[in-house]
Amino acid sequence: MRTLIVSDIHSNLAALEAVIRAAEADGPLDGAWCMGDVVGYGPRPVETVRLLRSLGAACVMGNHDAGTVGRISLADFNEDCRIADEWNASRLDDETREFLLALPETLESDGFTLVHGSPAAPLWDYLGFTSDAQEALDLAPTPDVLVGHSHFQFVNRDGAFEGGLRRNPVRPERTAERGDGRLIVNPGSVGQPRDGDPRAAYAVYDSGAGTLSLRSAAYDIRATQRAMEAADLPEWLIVRLGEGR
Repeated sequence: MRTLIVSDIHSNLAALEAVIRAAEADGPLDGAWCMGDVVGYGPRPVETVRLLRSLGAACVMGNHDAGTVGRISLADFNEDCRIADEWNASRLDDETREFLLALPETLESDGFTLVHGSPAAPLWDYLGFTSDAQEALDLAPTPDVLVGHSHFQFVNRDGAFEGGLRRNPVRPERTAERGDGRLIVNPGSVGQPRDGDPRAAYAVYDSGAGTLSLRSAAYDIRATQRAMEAADLPEWLIVRLGEGR
């Protein structure tokens, strides 16, 4: 079975559409896992949630999901985030809001713990930047862990980051095999990458082969930027899409 793994879509419908097309070009998808932050920042919250749900995705809550539906206070976010998330909140219909409100903070599937930040602090930990990978493994109830939040695509094996955590203008493709140590994998951000490559980041898990393939998909960034401009969203959020930071 092939499972699409995504995170930090941030209401960027064009980026999610591109990721799905790219993943399906290599074979049919049997499901999807999402590590949260489906909404926030971007211009298409309702359409993005609907597309993700059409995949039958298992999804956990991110801090922007929580802030947009009032589970946590947007006063804890910086000004640009708060403005964008308040705008996102004003666009949600009842069905989308109920879906986001019902998201759990953690899930377990096929030997993976799915969480936005880390098992230590599901909504807020930036694993590898503000929290320790070994602590995450110690706290996880499963052999392997899938995270998001940092907007950096990475593979960590037994507490060590393979290739480090560096910005790259072109994100390297790589495949991680399960079984040789414990994995923590971040598929990267679909909708607002910050690791130097503006392409939409994602991963695909092949349960038969026991592999996680980390990939990227080009999309029409300018189309998303135009939609953000039309919504009068903060300029820095618009600019950074084209810069991958």
